[in-house]
Amino acid sequence: MSTHHLLEDLGPLLPEMIGLRRQIHQNPELAYEEHATAALVAERLAQWGYEVHRGIGGTGVVGVLRNGTGPKTLGLRADMDALPIFEKTGRPWASQVPGKMHACGHDGHTAILLAAARHLAQTRRFNGTINLIFQPAEEGGAGARRMMDDGLFTRFPCMAVFGLHNRPGLPLGSLSFRAGATMASADAANIMLKGIGGHGAYPHRTADPVVAGASIIMALQSVVARNVNPLDTAVVTVGAFIAGEARNVIPDSAELRLSIRSLNPEVRVLLKRRIIALVKSQAESYGVTAEIDYQDGYPVLVNSTAETEFAAAVGCELIGAHNVVRDMPPATGSEDFAFMLEEVPGCYLFLGNGAGEGACYVHNPGYDFNDEALGLGAAYWCLLSERFLA
Repeated sequence: MSTHHLLEDLGPLLPEMIGLRRQIHQNPELAYEEHATAALVAERLAQWGYEVHRGIGGTGVVGVLRNGTGPKTLGLRADMDALPIFEKTGRPWASQVPGKMHACGHDGHTAILLAAARHLAQTRRFNGTINLIFQPAEEGGAGARRMMDDGLFTRFPCMAVFGLHNRPGLPLGSLSFRAGATMASADAANIMLKGIGGHGAYPHRTADPVVAGASIIMALQSVVARNVNPLDTAVVTVGAFIAGEARNVIPDSAELRLSIRSLNPEVRVLLKRRIIALVKSQAESYGVTAEIDYQDGYPVLVNSTAETEFAAAVGCELIGAHNVVRDMPPATGSEDFAFMLEEVPGCYLFLGNGAGEGACYVHNPGYDFNDEALGLGAAYWCLLSERFLA
């Protein structure tokens, strides 16, 4: 069957699925609060004949569909959580919950997987088992890890797992892939500097944590500039420097909050070692003490080679090689699908959300998922499932 027909076949389902997407958009839920979204997903999957498992990793849902006697198992994942952002799109389906919005398109990812779920249940042109993974808390809550700790891959074994994310700036009707390191690790560090406060007119009687903090901020720039191989990617960002309140008072403490990213697991280890050593020695040189709370976050997202080749080939079959990028540049954003790829081979790919004017980037109050991308995303999951479970 030609893939053109697959895109056509999904056409009649799309108005309802776009309606679902907008319903989810109007009712955004933050990490581990996705009760209504999970209930909606579970209800639809059950209606279409899936075996439904709820409450995995908190609010996670898995829908299982078996056909034939094939031994192969496939996992497809969508994230469901929203962000703590006040929406400014002015759309008729804008968030009805002040301070929460689907500013990353997880509403679209969920609707795409639901549209594919419905079509796969209707057609059943595959031989094996499909596990649809609807995940909570991608935005900093490590929902993927929590689902795995709750037995995701032992209860629902997957020979390969795939996920997608919309990408504003990439043209509608396009798919992009990359084998190897594709998204950065994301770690955090909170540094508490403790000194001796006092009167701003008598600094010699204090141990000033503000001066120490300023020096640490400047010294941290040398980690990327002088410790990391120039051919490797690393980011050390000090996003907050909190100290003092009055201009004539030297405070007794100061706090730095860091975001740390890399595209190489070895560089990730190097960054941690150098940041800790540098902060301790700098603080000591100013006569203050440093307490470092270093938090290992999401790992580097590494797409496995064979699965990425397969995924890209499916894209070429569906929309033609001219609409497929096989070697997109890596991104310094992070994604907890990386945890799943540490345990199961697979690929995380990107779906064009539209380029040009108005292609607002994610995590912005003006962002909205482009409903015109929904059909391609769903058709892609259907074809990938049929080819993987042939």
